[in-house]
Amino acid sequence: CRRGPAPVPRLWSGYPVLAGAPAPQFRAPAAADAGEPRLLQGSLPVYSLYARTRLGYLFYQRQVKKARERYPHGHSVPQPYCFPGVKILPIPVLSNNYSYLVIDTGSSHAAVIDPSDPLAVQAAIEEEGVMLEAIFCTHKHWDHSGGNEALCQKHSSCKVYGSALDAIPQLTNPLADREKVSVGCLTFEALATPGHTVGHMVYVLDGGPFGSPPCLFSGDLLFLAGCGRPFEGSPETMLASLDVAMGLGEDTLLWPGHEYALECLTFASLLEQDNSALEQKLQWAVQQRQEKRSTCPSTLGEEQTYNPFLRTHRPELQEALGLWQGMGEDPDAFRARVLKEVRRRKDLYQAT
Repeated sequence: CRRGPAPVPRLWSGYPVLAGAPAPQFRAPAAADAGEPRLLQGSLPVYSLYARTRLGYLFYQRQVKKARERYPHGHSVPQPYCFPGVKILPIPVLSNNYSYLVIDTGSSHAAVIDPSDPLAVQAAIEEEGVMLEAIFCTHKHWDHSGGNEALCQKHSSCKVYGSALDAIPQLTNPLADREKVSVGCLTFEALATPGHTVGHMVYVLDGGPFGSPPCLFSGDLLFLAGCGRPFEGSPETMLASLDVAMGLGEDTLLWPGHEYALECLTFASLLEQDNSALEQKLQWAVQQRQEKRSTCPSTLGEEQTYNPFLRTHRPELQEALGLWQGMGEDPDAFRARVLKEVRRRKDLYQAT
């Protein structure tokens, strides 16, 4: 079990790098493995069918079945992250999702974030010998909420938390922005981060009582070097939500909803070819993924050095995109314009 020091240094600085290796060359993964499910690669009407009708649930069930056959032991090799009194266990599910089992080791009470595959989550619960007290859902999409019903049937006292603005299955306890929930000795704070969906929320585990940094479970708001698509929000809305996350502090550990590191870092390297932090992180991610190892967590501090969706204020990225702030243009309006262009290019990159 990997033990987290406090405070945590920038994680990439201690990771092995392929010394002297040339910058790796990749082509974007196929659409089915890049970003959201293939069904979400199409038009907004198609997205509405996935998000708002039973068709989406049937598609999710097919995803689960195929992933269990293709990855019987999960798509990645996760490593538990431990602090005195708390254990975070990433659970690789579907083709690239992560659920997280967060355990108060003193009481053996636990919470799970975004239980995509109930069988995988239940197996982790049984292996750890814990009591599931809470499900925290970041948003309504089936690849993040599809396991709620089965787990609630198995654990009758379990509560399901999330935003009332999203149609989250089995929701029992709607949360407001900045509302806090305790699970054993663990304290989670919900932050409203609309954009990907109108009710998207992220959850922040207070690490203070355990001598650890905060832990951000970001769902589809933020990935290692990436960002979720604004299906139900504008670039301005997504920018404001990203700014909320970035207000948590540089030492905050980022636990994203998907394993997209290699794809996102490769795309980012096309935008900023002289970014040494980005090059180093990409080389590390190549090594990790060659061994099918998880790339979680990163820190918000290091994300600011290479994640283009968090660098909209950086002149070097603006110049690479050929964008300049207009005379009298509001700085945040300009940053939203930069974010929109990064998103446009990322979508084109995924489609090639």
